[in-house]
Amino acid sequence: MKRSVIVLGAGMVGVGSALHLLERGHDVLLLDRKTPGRETSYGNAGLIQREAVEPYPLPRETGELFQHAFGLSAAVSYHWRAMPTLIPRLAAYWCASSPKRYARIAREWSTLIAHATSEHADWISRAGAQGLVKHTGFRLGFSHATSYAKGLEKARHFHDTYGVQFQALDSDALSAAEPALTRRFVGSVHWTDPWAVNDPGALVARYADMFVREGGRLTTGDATTLRQTAKGWQIITADGPQEASDVVVALGPWADDLIRPLGYHLPLFVKRGYHRHYKVDRQLTMPLLCADDGVMLAPMAAGLRITTGAELALRDAPPSPVQLAKAEKIAARTLALGAPVEPAPWLGARPCTTDMKPVIGAAAHHRGLWFNFGHAHQGFTLGPASGRLLADLFDGSTPFIDPVPFSPRRFEA
Repeated sequence: MKRSVIVLGAGMVGVGSALHLLERGHDVLLLDRKTPGRETSYGNAGLIQREAVEPYPLPRETGELFQHAFGLSAAVSYHWRAMPTLIPRLAAYWCASSPKRYARIAREWSTLIAHATSEHADWISRAGAQGLVKHTGFRLGFSHATSYAKGLEKARHFHDTYGVQFQALDSDALSAAEPALTRRFVGSVHWTDPWAVNDPGALVARYADMFVREGGRLTTGDATTLRQTAKGWQIITADGPQEASDVVVALGPWADDLIRPLGYHLPLFVKRGYHRHYKVDRQLTMPLLCADDGVMLAPMAAGLRITTGAELALRDAPPSPVQLAKAEKIAARTLALGAPVEPAPWLGARPCTTDMKPVIGAAAHHRGLWFNFGHAHQGFTLGPASGRLLADLFDGSTPFIDPVPFSPRRFEA
């Protein structure tokens, strides 16, 4: 039966939800305070990560923990003032990263990531976005023999367990494949299944344009004006008040602002990240992760995008130059880096849960309220797949994967 739906948030997850609901015949209004793809989905490495079959746990090895705790690595940085707020979440994250719990979480997570590229494929074609996407995969460059050995071991595990494909390159092979490199890595793992997008925000915008062409409605407004009514839900938009029987919260790192006043206290937190584009005389052929440093170098339409690792801070805290400065030094050792393109770096926040899995499904205590958020680093990758799961649940049809591991109800006592 056709229903009216308001989808809050026009990042990849929100657009993915809106498109799938529209394709099922529902009347869908997509709302954001900005144009589609200009917030969290804009700031990433541009990868549709089919190889990301296991989520990121907290490290449990002493050496890695020491590096992170004392800011010796570019992969993680901290705002100490945020720690009193974040420590309970990080403690729960640490517990979820224990070998036994993590093994189950990884199995559940992998069922969703298995559909990452296949769910994007049709939309890329229909949206006329083929020029934004390369099916090249991406590489990890390792600086040390020990880390390269561990990287190869992990790659073989992913291949044997999940069927993802990779190629191993020694130092000479990587240098030959990437002439732009001025630094010699010990070796490389080339993940061949992922797709590289040279303008992530543009891909979201193409999907949103397709949504409008196919009959969806797009508007701007403030999601916090959402109110429950006798008939469903109402929100104030640039076009005036809009009502619908159902509403989907796909607000990424801002979801908690909306759901907490409604009584939902989910274990959410954010990891912040930075990126900036730089001029280069010689571009990489595909994205390269400096694996021992946690710094991604991604060829983009705007130049070489340097992305940082995770910054543990409050979402709205002022930006800190520390992590990007470290990343820039690492990039300058890796290839001939030119001047930055933008006057200031981009800063955004990744929406995370303490058990590393997104929240997808019906809210427990409000009729017509649906959640789709908490994808951490993989919202850009998983928007279409999680949108499909949300639409399956919305329609009451048989879900294409088991939805229970992602249910909002898993956090209830």
